Amino acid sequence: MKKYKFIIKGHDYEVDILNYENDVVELEVNGTHYAVEVQREVKEKPKTPRLVRTAVPRPSPEEAGIARAAPSPTVSIKTPLPGTILKILVKVGDEVKKGDTLLIMEAMKMENNIMAEKAGKVAQIKVKEGDNVLQNDVLIVLD
Repeated sequence: MKKYKFIIKGHDYEVDILNYENDVVELEVNGTHYAVEVQREVKEKPKTPRLVRTAVPRPSPEEAGIARAAPSPTVSIKTPLPGTILKILVKVGDEVKKGDTLLIMEAMKMENNIMAEKAGKVAQIKVKEGDNVLQNDVLIVLD
């Protein structure tokens, strides 16, 4: 099967492994035949590794004081789909509440109500009735 050469304390040994079954190895050492029983060391099952994380350091005062961008005072109402403006229901200067219908537009052969996203005052109307608009075009600006 396999041949090995060993040198032990200056003596040469030629070892031929002939057969290996059920923990019994038949081998030949320098022409002499041996049957050797192999005892295996029982190893404990390895433990599942555990992930150890270091504590996250607290941010410095400079890092903790990151300022958020101030919310924009104006809101642009944009078109959700390409379409045609059918009717504008507000005028510049009108006060509107969140959810009020600002205009009606036709898109995909359906009338769609375009509503206010927040309460405010109508600052600009960027379209007029009959205009064709594309997706994400600004229709009305609220303050």
